[in-house]
Amino acid sequence: MRVKPNQLIKDCILASDVSGLTDFPIMKKNTVITENHIKLLNIFLINSVEVEPILANGENFKPQTVIEEPVEERATMERDSKDFFFQYLEAVKQYKKLFQGWQAGERVQMVGIRNLFIPLFEKITQEPDNLLKLHHYSTKEDYLYHHAVYVSILSVYLGYKLNYKRADWLQIGFSGLLADIGMAKIAPSILKKTGPLTSIDFEEIKKHPIYSYNMLKGVTGVTDSVLLAVLQHHERQDGSGYPLAANERKLHQFSKVIAVADVYHAMTSERYYRTKRSPFQVIEEIVKEQFGMYDLKVVQALVKSLVVVATGSKVRLSNGSEAEIVFFEQEMPTRPMVKLAGGDIVQLTKEPSLFIEDIIKS
Repeated sequence: MRVKPNQLIKDCILASDVSGLTDFPIMKKNTVITENHIKLLNIFLINSVEVEPILANGENFKPQTVIEEPVEERATMERDSKDFFFQYLEAVKQYKKLFQGWQAGERVQMVGIRNLFIPLFEKITQEPDNLLKLHHYSTKEDYLYHHAVYVSILSVYLGYKLNYKRADWLQIGFSGLLADIGMAKIAPSILKKTGPLTSIDFEEIKKHPIYSYNMLKGVTGVTDSVLLAVLQHHERQDGSGYPLAANERKLHQFSKVIAVADVYHAMTSERYYRTKRSPFQVIEEIVKEQFGMYDLKVVQALVKSLVVVATGSKVRLSNGSEAEIVFFEQEMPTRPMVKLAGGDIVQLTKEPSLFIEDIIKS
């Protein structure tokens, strides 16, 4: 009997192996289905499975009723699936499911992660314009999941712009995606805290790179480079980071890329205890701190990648006016020339009290 994953119930028995995009089955024949198995099938986007007509408890299996989507709605979804923002939000949704599984004690499965995220990684190298707008979608409730996905795709693009080979920028992407999985070992009361963290809370949070490292160590498909990048993504070149206070000489190059992507998204996103800030303000602050804390080449790649692609973007200025970016000055790329609605041109380099407050989502 062939059924869809959402028709399955607990104690169903698989009548044949369930295959993904590799030679190894996701689940083997005779597996007795649990709720976690059903979640896993959805994560791997499996359309249907073959099951026995009798449940493990001896009762007859009666598939759950599934309400089919109208043909027109399915066609719309298929069109939307080609859209980058739909693909990004779907990736966040899938990462959230994975994270909840890790909180429940499930092991990391790289096969499924690779299948889910490589298409998104490849797409961002061709559509970088979207990077400036994605921070609008992050919410304080789901910040952790958006953070992982955004850091991964920004890290991929930075690696791409730094002329890494495809195999390397994919590994950088996986490093960014998996850097915070150790948060699954942090108490939910800390992760969901709406006020400032106490010193005790922060000391626990600072352990998450080690938790991430331990969760990934020995997992098939996780390279030593990914392990190091995950462990070191909160380290700083001047030795001021954590968890080991490592300095520039001990840092893997992948970790230097993740560090910049991580801090950029954290500062541009709304969180329980911190409001989001303009990408231009954040980049300006990172540029000021680049000597000592962050790798200069990576910061320069961030500036070129995120600021230059913003030409033509609609923005809101700190005085409330809306404008369009028309030109970037090489010396101060975070303070471009903008055209106001009335046609006047403003050089932000000559207006120190005025700055870009936000990118307007189109």
